[in-house]
Amino acid sequence: MKKWLIGLTSLTLVLSACNSESSEGEVNASSEEPLTMVWYPNESGNELTDARDAIGGIIEEATGRTVEHELTTDYAIAIESLVNDNADIAFTGAEGYIQAKERNDALTPIAVASGPSGTEEDALYYSWFAATPENMSQYESGEGEYGLDNFEDKNFSFVSTSSTSGFKVPGTTLVSHFGEKEGYENLEIDQLAQSGTLFDEVMFGNTHQGSAVNLLTGKADIAAFCDSCVENYVELSEGEDNVPGSIYKVSEGAEAPFQDLAGEEFGILSATPVLNAPFIANGNTVDEEAITALTEAFTSEEVANNESIFLPEDSDMNGLFSKSGEEQFVHVEDSWFDPIRELGQ
Repeated sequence: MKKWLIGLTSLTLVLSACNSESSEGEVNASSEEPLTMVWYPNESGNELTDARDAIGGIIEEATGRTVEHELTTDYAIAIESLVNDNADIAFTGAEGYIQAKERNDALTPIAVASGPSGTEEDALYYSWFAATPENMSQYESGEGEYGLDNFEDKNFSFVSTSSTSGFKVPGTTLVSHFGEKEGYENLEIDQLAQSGTLFDEVMFGNTHQGSAVNLLTGKADIAAFCDSCVENYVELSEGEDNVPGSIYKVSEGAEAPFQDLAGEEFGILSATPVLNAPFIANGNTVDEEAITALTEAFTSEEVANNESIFLPEDSDMNGLFSKSGEEQFVHVEDSWFDPIRELGQ
């Protein structure tokens, strides 16, 4: 099984300057102080230390500034760091970027990981609805397909309200479906976070891994999480990747939080494509020259061929990105994320 994580949902980092200020009290965007890389909880595990260091190396070479890694346990920490100009660069999910951009217009995309074509056209990962294999039949809608009707009154696990593939995308799907049913005509996505609205009990895993664990340990009947964020811990047991009905199992030797769950299985009820996650820069704390240098570095051929960044398919290492075709980092504009902005509107 490939050992990688995309962030599209799922990978997420923030490089934070020490917020050093000039004598006039303004943020010094050309500071020589170390950059702090603040990571989403999905990418804060010990198994991704080498992957974090590899990304840090790109930034150090491009900016001439050292990088210090700060690990987090909450999406909000990274987002607030950007909003409050305590962070310089981030690698967030699309929804996290959009939320932060609404409160700090100085944020700008640097790059996203492409798809196998080497372009942004297939720069996608997948948001899953998952259940344990023994419970999948109750969600069947006929001919091997699965529906949402029987989701009502179940115990459900999301990731975080700031997660693209762990809340925004699945939440929009649920509102669109149940909003046409009697009693749910005025259902809004924010209400899905409340127990007793659509689901009997709602919980949050705080990471995609945590949401999957909520399912595997019986706390949740159904869970939303993304394919790339659990790929370091699971392997395909039956079927095809990202095809409803397929079964995955936790790999032997999987690290926390799956360390006691080897062999436990879950099945895919749906797989929805999601835009890959962006690297973004904060124009209030990083000068234009550095942002240009970072964009050029990330989208360079050298980085595209760096096997510590884009792991070969047969690699046994844990990483953030994999190389099955022509994957590389590509530059995108803010408007590329409009499809996510428009969800639920």
